[in-house]
Amino acid sequence: MNAARRPARGSASPTTPAITPAPAAARRPRQSVRQVASAWLSGIRFSGFSIIMMGVLVLAVVVLAPSIAEYAKQRQQIAELKADVARQEAAVAELAEERERWNDETFIVTQARERLYYVRPGEVSYLVIDDRAPSGSSSADRAVSAEVTELRGDWMQTLLRSMMTAGLAPSAGSGSSPAPAPTPAPEPTDQPADEGTR
Repeated sequence: MNAARRPARGSASPTTPAITPAPAAARRPRQSVRQVASAWLSGIRFSGFSIIMMGVLVLAVVVLAPSIAEYAKQRQQIAELKADVARQEAAVAELAEERERWNDETFIVTQARERLYYVRPGEVSYLVIDDRAPSGSSSADRAVSAEVTELRGDWMQTLLRSMMTAGLAPSAGSGSSPAPAPTPAPEPTDQPADEGTR
């Protein structure tokens, strides 16, 4: 009885025709992007728990965003103040070192000689004025070379030029106005004063 109702697995029943699968494109009509998006959105179902969690997240962002911005601003101010404190500590250390130098008597004497041109009793101080041109004085600030350099020049011409410059220079007392002509001294007379009255 069961055998009459069920056909064998290997044999096809003569009453049911064979079904061939149709291609996917033929089964589904072509849909636009908007239709697909609207179908996808309509398929989304929100539960009450997910809505509550999304509300909590939005509330947390709204509440915490200003606090996080303020925290970042305060951290930046702290970093700037730490850098300022480090600069001031370096300045204080430099001033303390200078104060210690001023406690040394040798340093004080050196500063008095260099800055104020003081000398000890019995010493003679010579002040050399740099009369070179600015281009010549700037060459003294250059780095000193380890090589020995020799300037070749005629020292006789240099000496003669220096002597001529010193000899032809105007005297120290003469200014821009010419010196007044000397008044002639009265000529002495051969006669005594009492003989002229006779």
